[in-house]
Amino acid sequence: MSDLSKYRNIGIFAHVDAGKTTTTERILKLTGKIHKTGEVHDGESTTDFMEQEAERGITIQSAAITTFWDGHRMNIIDTPGHVDFTVEVYRSLKVLDGGIGVFCGSGGVEPQSETNWRYADESGVSRIIFVNKLDRLGADFYRVTDQVKNVLGANPLIMTLPIGTEDDFVGVVDILTQKAYVWDDSGLPENYTVQDIPADMVDDAQMYREQMIETAVEVDDDIMMAYMEGEEPTIDQIKSCIRKGTRELTFFPTYCGSAFKNKGIQLVLDAVVDYLPSPTEVIPQDLTDELGEPTGEVAKVAVDEPFRALAFKIMDDRFGALTFIRIYSGVLNKGDTILNSFTGKTERIGRMCEMEADDRKELSTAQAGDILAIVGMKNVQTGHTLCDPKHECTLEAMVFPEPVISISVTPKDKGGSEKMGIAIGKMVAEDPTFLVHTDEETGQTILRGMGELHLDIKVDILRRTYGVDLEVGEPQVAYRETITAEIEDSYTHKKQSGGSGQFGKIDYRIKPGEQNTGLVFKSTVVGGNVPKEFFPAIEKGFKSMMDNGVLAGFPVLDVEIELFDGGFHAVDSSAVAFELAARGAFRRSIPKADPKLLEPIMKVDVFTPDDHVGDVIGDLNRRRGMIEGQEAGASGVRIKANVPLSEMFGYIGSLRTMTSGRGQFSMEFAHYAQCPQNVADKVIEEEKARQAEKKK
Repeated sequence: MSDLSKYRNIGIFAHVDAGKTTTTERILKLTGKIHKTGEVHDGESTTDFMEQEAERGITIQSAAITTFWDGHRMNIIDTPGHVDFTVEVYRSLKVLDGGIGVFCGSGGVEPQSETNWRYADESGVSRIIFVNKLDRLGADFYRVTDQVKNVLGANPLIMTLPIGTEDDFVGVVDILTQKAYVWDDSGLPENYTVQDIPADMVDDAQMYREQMIETAVEVDDDIMMAYMEGEEPTIDQIKSCIRKGTRELTFFPTYCGSAFKNKGIQLVLDAVVDYLPSPTEVIPQDLTDELGEPTGEVAKVAVDEPFRALAFKIMDDRFGALTFIRIYSGVLNKGDTILNSFTGKTERIGRMCEMEADDRKELSTAQAGDILAIVGMKNVQTGHTLCDPKHECTLEAMVFPEPVISISVTPKDKGGSEKMGIAIGKMVAEDPTFLVHTDEETGQTILRGMGELHLDIKVDILRRTYGVDLEVGEPQVAYRETITAEIEDSYTHKKQSGGSGQFGKIDYRIKPGEQNTGLVFKSTVVGGNVPKEFFPAIEKGFKSMMDNGVLAGFPVLDVEIELFDGGFHAVDSSAVAFELAARGAFRRSIPKADPKLLEPIMKVDVFTPDDHVGDVIGDLNRRRGMIEGQEAGASGVRIKANVPLSEMFGYIGSLRTMTSGRGQFSMEFAHYAQCPQNVADKVIEEEKARQAEKKK
């Protein structure tokens, strides 16, 4: 069995274009996993192996790869930076023990860095920080570390200092050993020398070392007391303090360099080994019951425990369907039978592989701490728990955000319809934020996703990977409806047609509910006027109507219904009668409760050069945006705003025009808010016209 203390399961995450994939490439080159470094801008990187990734120079899906450094096994996941693919980061963080947060030396803490950092905080993942691209124009290591403090509210523990800036960046000072690592101009990572610190940096290096020791020893009372009495801790003692503080998220060891120029990566790899936790050192995953509530038990990471694993990613590639799993405890052998606790079905393990991006190495056994792929599993989806059939359990599930944008797609020929059905089935299994449904009246297929780029790439994959020729409709916004007034009402469902009839009478109050609660139903009936056994049928009747609102047929959010009285007939009352009464009550009463249209509001983060700030703010105001704040940086200004999604279509083109191609933005769903009346009227009119068109 492998020694679990020598395992490091880490992810590399950052804002789009901060250099994650390039950093991964350099790590693979340094650890001997690849011999030729592939560049993102040439479309040849190891982990960006999809055609769409190579062309656009962005990472779309997380890629797993296993490599070794200093006797330690590293399972590395390179994650996407673009906000539309955040789910890939979220589900990777869920199964990792540590991470490297990469920040651009000139861009600093950018919008997606914040989202990813928040996810990592929520998942309790220990991190080290790598400030990359210090050879770039405008790069400033100290400004970025200040942003980490001020924007992320994190405590960076500075472990290296840059020697030189921009074009003159040649190496780093290691604060711990007080030595300088200087690389030559060959661009080869191994061509460096260890020297004395440059004379003009000696004082700074000494000052940062004192700061580092003072921060580190705070996590160990004995070492701190000795230090306060004038006893200098040894390097091993300092390292053990930094390791403890990193695991407890007290601080984040911070390194600098240039991945593209191969400078500073060795020290980051050493830090992964020295400071990031092994699988046995992280807080174990909670086990939950069928409703997702913690049972009080945990999945202890150990080889001698029953087998427990989480499926965190499904991928279809040229070898067939792959299920990526993280094993939390126990051992898995080829030929074993395991249970999917979500479906209650067992599966036999055929082929297991250790992944190297889109390559693979066959395995016959795997153990706690491993991240691997299983070939050809059926009915397994992201977030399912796989376990020993004799020890059934459920690991804490993953929760995914709801898609907020949709498009319709129609195959151009009959043959394409079947092809599209198979392809979409595979794509939905791979991506939990990509949903598909068929419009029953028009027969159109509706794709729903997290943003324009997300859906654009899905359509591209359908066309190129699966060869489906499509006609694509305009993007549609996922509107919702709610109520704003409280009413009291009564409804009687009565039907007599020979023999036994149907009878159900309900008296109820309807009022606006708390945000994000959906339908809340409660009964305060006393005296048995409505027998208890009919309550579930009444709730079911109301619930079934929530999918189609009264204004334009959009789903209804946040309604509270209280059943306080009613009446029944000894012969004619039944569950069906009361369910129909609830449906009729909903249709009659919701229009009286002042229904309103809700629209998705996006949290928009725009970067613009200084001289275009006025234009960008003016444009956001015209789009009904609410400016939340702005922040000046070295190379421009970040503007944060809340803007309705319906106003953001095609925004990237407008922004590029306004800023001469230099502006960037990211957006993610924030919340639903009430539409202004003039906008609501227009949307309702258009939706009714669309529904009428369908019926023709």
